[in-house]
Amino acid sequence: MLSSIADLPLGEGVTHVAVTSPADIAATELREGMTVFWHGDRPIGHVLMHQGRRSGSRIDHVDAEFLQAIGDELQRQAKPTVTASVVICTRDRPEELTACLASLPRQSFRPREIIVVDNASRDPRTRDVALAAGAVYVREDRPGLDIARNTGVLHASSDIVAFTDDDVMLHPHWLERLVAAFDQPQIAAVTGLVLPAELATEAQRHFETYWGFGKGYRERDFDSSCFKSHRRDAFPAWDVGAGASMAFRRDVFEKIGLFDERLDVGQAGCSGDSEYWYRLLASGYTCRYAPSSVAFHSHRRTMEGLASQIYYYMRGHIAALLVQYERTALRENQVRAYLYLPTWYSYRLLRRAIGHKRIDDRFLKEEIAGCVSGFRFYHGKGKRK
Repeated sequence: MLSSIADLPLGEGVTHVAVTSPADIAATELREGMTVFWHGDRPIGHVLMHQGRRSGSRIDHVDAEFLQAIGDELQRQAKPTVTASVVICTRDRPEELTACLASLPRQSFRPREIIVVDNASRDPRTRDVALAAGAVYVREDRPGLDIARNTGVLHASSDIVAFTDDDVMLHPHWLERLVAAFDQPQIAAVTGLVLPAELATEAQRHFETYWGFGKGYRERDFDSSCFKSHRRDAFPAWDVGAGASMAFRRDVFEKIGLFDERLDVGQAGCSGDSEYWYRLLASGYTCRYAPSSVAFHSHRRTMEGLASQIYYYMRGHIAALLVQYERTALRENQVRAYLYLPTWYSYRLLRRAIGHKRIDDRFLKEEIAGCVSGFRFYHGKGKRK
């Protein structure tokens, strides 16, 4: 285990290897699960192995030039001069929350405040865990992740508001590098790299292979020109990052509003984060993906839990597309919801019907049911009157 993450209670199935050159990667004996390669304390690539075969890889770009660029990237990052609040929204998961909170005192850049928003937990354990960790405890009785996020924003007092989830553990440089990435005034949001905390079960391995949160190992800016280049199809705001590791300038909430409370867990089911990034880009702001900021997410351990998660992912995705059209009148959102996705799922059903079964269709039923539910949700109670 690398020294920088040795204190984190990471599980089995993920091996972390330090390398100094591309040759070190080639010489590494790959194990079952995921092997993550690190250059210093910055991840630079990974390989997924399943039953002795590669099932995923993000190392093709690793060469001497890339490693030099990584060094330059870390050198130009100045120590943050702004303040940051960390918001964690949670419900009835005190054990996970305890592990998440335990990774915050180790941060190289300390937050001004840690705000735990208790989204209607059924017993006092969440409150007890938050107060024992010295966090600001806020109770929000209305169910919904975006409702809880907005409550956190309204209680935050810092220049930057960072969000993570209760089932996440944080690299010691997570907050410092997330905040340092706001090095230009037009950058309104920054997301970080989210790696799996463990890949101990088949469900976790399936999720990481086909639905994982990681968006690669190169820093990337999404700006207005990038957004406008997608006029023939809906801009893939989900590529900006993951809600488990994201931060915003606090003043953007005053300028373009709060999270849409119809979306995400407890309401539509997902995509409250990507809808907000979409809204920022449509308003002319820039969003940055900064993989030097690392968090570790605990994926669902059971197939039943994963099936439910995928159902709500697609339900929330459809609802978010329709909300995005409602806010911007950009028709490509409607085209994706009403034309592209139905066509895509019809093709996959036909492919299965003629006997071409694929592992990535394992939850096809849940995907389609989630899409149908997303239309029903939006047109039933989600559409603004």
